[in-house]
Amino acid sequence: MRYIETRFEVRAGDVTLVTDLLAALLADAGYETFVPDDTGVTAYVPADKYDESLLPGIVSEMPVAGEISFESRPIADKDWNEEWEKNYFRPIVVGSECVIHSTFHTDVPAARYDIVIDPKMAFGTGHHETTSLMLESMLSCDFTGREVLDMGCGTAILAILASMRGARRVTAIDIDEWATENAVENIRLNHIKNIDVWQGGAERLDGSRTFDIVLANINRNIHLENMAAYAAVMKPDAAIYMSGFYTADLPVLQAEAARYSLHFRSHREKNNWAVALFVKA
Repeated sequence: MRYIETRFEVRAGDVTLVTDLLAALLADAGYETFVPDDTGVTAYVPADKYDESLLPGIVSEMPVAGEISFESRPIADKDWNEEWEKNYFRPIVVGSECVIHSTFHTDVPAARYDIVIDPKMAFGTGHHETTSLMLESMLSCDFTGREVLDMGCGTAILAILASMRGARRVTAIDIDEWATENAVENIRLNHIKNIDVWQGGAERLDGSRTFDIVLANINRNIHLENMAAYAAVMKPDAAIYMSGFYTADLPVLQAEAARYSLHFRSHREKNNWAVALFVKA
């Protein structure tokens, strides 16, 4: 698959805040992977989803004082492990119990759960606030013997941790072929046998499987679209952890969840990003 790389240079007070906001809006425009740094963010979108006319409007929506410039270019196939190693991905420890690293890392801290991820173009290394919030929440959840759904699985990092924490079976779903291929590779790297990877979206939630725990780290708009589908495959008293949205978006998600008897229990937040726990009545 060919990609377009768009580089955003940010000349504003809080670069991290701006790049997070950009990532959220760009995700709605089809961008799939974001590599932030001290001066901006580099974003990647499949060439067939690229629409240059959307970018000025996205930049104009930034509620910050300062200048944001951007430039796009087509890119050839890359060694994405090398790109992540060079630009972004470093070993990370989550909650003192879980370490995430790649095959190219050599100095890796010891932890109870050792997860190997070669991310390539897929989202989910533990560095972004939404992924780390999900992982932290999972470390306090009992997965023993549970049926688990990882919706929008990306690298399958959440599915892998669920399996390591005792899930009976995990179903990992992503709409993009490159993500499901990467998920399968990462599952193999971790010697996991009880994760099924499906390509598709909410239409795959057809009732053939129901779940005790749902993990969904996508974005606000997709959650709103998928809420009924989530609820339909959740067993009574099942839990769903949702992330990929800002704390300010929580009220609208709570209202939509309540329509399907998904009752809000708690949330955590980090740098304005949130993870929320709902339980089905």
